[in-house]
Formats: sequence, structure tokens, C-alpha cells
Amino acid sequence: MDISIILAAGEGTRMKSSVPKVLHRICGRPMLEYVVEASKEAGIQKNYVIIGHGGANIRDAFSDSDVVFINQPIGDEYPYGTGFAVMQAKEGIEDDSNVIILYGDTPLITGSTIDKLVKYHLDSGNYATVLTAYVEDPTGYGRIIRDEEGNINRIVEHKDANEEEINIREINSGIYCFKGKELKYALDRIDNNNAQGEYYITDVISILKEEGYKVGAYLIDDPTEIYGVNSRVQLAFCERIMRNRINRFHMENGVTIINPDNTYIEPGVQIGRDSIIYPGAILIGNTVIGENCIIGENTRIEDSSIGNGVEIYSSTIEKSIVDDGCHIGPYAHLRPNSQLGKNIKIGNFVEVKNSSIGDNSKASHLAYVGDADVGKNVNIGCGVVFVNYDGHKKHRTVVEDNAFIGSNSNLVAPVVVRKWGYVAAGSTITDEVEENALAIARARQVNKPGWVEKKNKKDK
Repeated sequence: MDISIILAAGEGTRMKSSVPKVLHRICGRPMLEYVVEASKEAGIQKNYVIIGHGGANIRDAFSDSDVVFINQPIGDEYPYGTGFAVMQAKEGIEDDSNVIILYGDTPLITGSTIDKLVKYHLDSGNYATVLTAYVEDPTGYGRIIRDEEGNINRIVEHKDANEEEINIREINSGIYCFKGKELKYALDRIDNNNAQGEYYITDVISILKEEGYKVGAYLIDDPTEIYGVNSRVQLAFCERIMRNRINRFHMENGVTIINPDNTYIEPGVQIGRDSIIYPGAILIGNTVIGENCIIGENTRIEDSSIGNGVEIYSSTIEKSIVDDGCHIGPYAHLRPNSQLGKNIKIGNFVEVKNSSIGDNSKASHLAYVGDADVGKNVNIGCGVVFVNYDGHKKHRTVVEDNAFIGSNSNLVAPVVVRKWGYVAAGSTITDEVEENALAIARARQVNKPGWVEKKNKKDK
């Protein structure tokens, strides 16, 4: 059985945050989630996560996950180090298993690379395989020391490297694949006789090499995959790479993104082909967008389903459903639990909340539709307000098919406007409007001649 041990116990002091480092988000998801998903994508059956600082918060964030959390002891009396962290999972390592060591703060690693690492490890008959990379600036990374034949001899940590070793550009990613039995054997023999007084997993490589076990290296094609996050600057770097990956995926699958550098799409979003995404769009959560849609500039869509041929301009949609052919915006807001039928127009400065609207209806501008069930072919005029709150609880309004709600009207819930009912502009409706009836609910206009002249004299 293949298992992974994901190290996530670090305090992350350089993040300067009360949030555990591995819970900082990249494209909407905790860093650690990307590593776990990559491991699963590579077919790893068992995933152990070693936690320490902020461990309870990490457990809570992954309460629905099937990963196995293991607490690393915390305190000055413990030596720490990567080797010490791996030791915490020793009891879960089977002799015949392949063990992959990963890190919760390297979110760019992919399932494809992990899979290739394991296959190379097996095909080469290695007892240990190191994932390596060539980088321009190796500062902070362990250096790969090779022998005369090009095989790995040992790994030297940056802080322990001499002047010659410090100039080596091939670095240790920190990601390994071990045979389970030999890993446990070497873990029992490492010590903390080094500059930091820590147990290094790199010493396992030296021990196995010295005792004649075959140790190999798999050179990664894309060194950005091993990029670790220790600061907000590095977090932003990884965010940019992940965002580019996501946008590229959609473009390669038939989506036009006008300006990928100014478009934010989270990994759970699905977009149909021939849709066009304009700059400033923010698509997050489990959003699904159909084919031939236009998502206009500065539009934000969260956890919503958008049908085919929908046009949305400079608007916000949250946890709602929009069917085919709708036109929304600019500056519209669909709040949670809104459901639009087909070919609906929601125009500028219209807000819809917890409401359903039937096919071919329209609210073209400056209206609030809250807690309502609106039928088909309904016209909602400018300035209409569905008055749904009495100060204690919400009430629903029903507007049936083919009704017409005149401009600047108030529908005070609970109330019903029946089929083909008409509400005159400026009315405040508190009683049911019958089918085919015209409702007028406003005071009769009164004009007072000469009133202004009298007022001016009084003011003087």
C-alpha cells in the first residue's frame, strides 16, 4: 500500500499570523488541501498529516476529510526537525509500503509529479528516491551532493553547507519516496548532531546510502511545483501560479478569458465552452457556468449555477440559480436562494433575495424583490419594493403569471397579485389583487392654487 506523510506541524512565524500556516488560502482553498488532493490524485491510499502548532484548527478545517491526523509533541524538550516529524507516523508504516514524504506548505505539487516519482522509484528498484530540481537561487534548500558516477551521495542542509556546497544549484525538494521497511530502519539510526540540534529526514538518505541501499533522484520538470510558502510574499507567488494554472485549464477547454492576469477563478468552478470571461471577474466556490455565456467586467459569482447563453455585467450573484438566456446587470445583486427561469431580465440596481422568478419576466431597474414567488411574463416596474419584513419576521409575496406591477409601487407581504392583475404606479398594496383587476392604492391628488405665494409671504 502507498501512503503519504504530510508534514504540517510548523509554526510559520514568518507569516505573522494567528492562523496556522497550512490553512492560509490560495485561490480560496487552504494550502494543505492542495497537497492532500495531489496525493489522492496520485492514487495514494493512506494519507497521514503531522500537526503541531494550531493542530486543533487544522483538524476542524478538515473535519470532512478522510486524512489521518497525528499530533507531534510541542515543547522545548523536543528536538523537532523533519525526521522527528516523520517519526510520529512510524507505527502506520507497513514494511512493504511505499512512503511519500510531502509538505503542507508546498501547495503547487501536482498529483502527476507524485505519480511519476513513485513509478520512477519502483522502476529503478530504489529504496529511497529524492525529488530534485535545478533552481537559479538555491538559498534555503538542501544541496544534492553526487558522487563521481552521478549518483546521490548525500544531502547537505543550507545552514550546514560549506563554501563549495553552497554554490550547488541542484536542490532537494524535501519530497521523497521510501520503501517502508528501510525508512523505519533508518529513522531508528538518525541523530541530531547538527547545527540546529534537529532530526533531519535527509540523514535517512545518508544512512541508506552508506549501508549499500540503492538511492536515486527524480528530477522534476517544473521547479515551481516544489516552491514552499514561509511568508505572505511567497503566498502571493504561489497564488499567482495557481491562478494561471486554473485559467490556462479553462482556456485550453474552450473558454475565452480576455485578460487572465486580471481574472480570478477558483479550482472548483466549471465553465462551458465558448463562454467569455471579461477582466475583473471573480468566480468562486462550486460555481457552474454554461456554454456561450458572457461574464462581464467586475462580476462576482459565488456557489451559483448559470445556464447557457446568459449575459451578466458588473453584478454579484450568490448561491443562486440562473437558467438559460437571462440578462443580468449592470449592478444587479442576486442574494442567496434566488432562482431565475429562462430569458429573464434583471436590470441595473435590481436586488433579488430568496425569490423565484418565472420565464420571460423582467425587473429592468431600481427594484427590490425579496421573499417572493413571481410567475411568468411579469413586469416589475422601476422603483418597486417587495416589502417583506415587519420588524420581527419575513413574509412572502406571490405575483402570478402575466401580472404588471407599476413603477414606484410597494407590495406589503403577505399579499397576492393574481394572474393578469395590474398595480397602478405609486400604489401601496396590502390586499389581494384579483385576476384581471386594476389595483390603485394611492391618495387622490389635491392642488392648492396660490399656496407658494402665501408661503413666501409668511416666511418673510
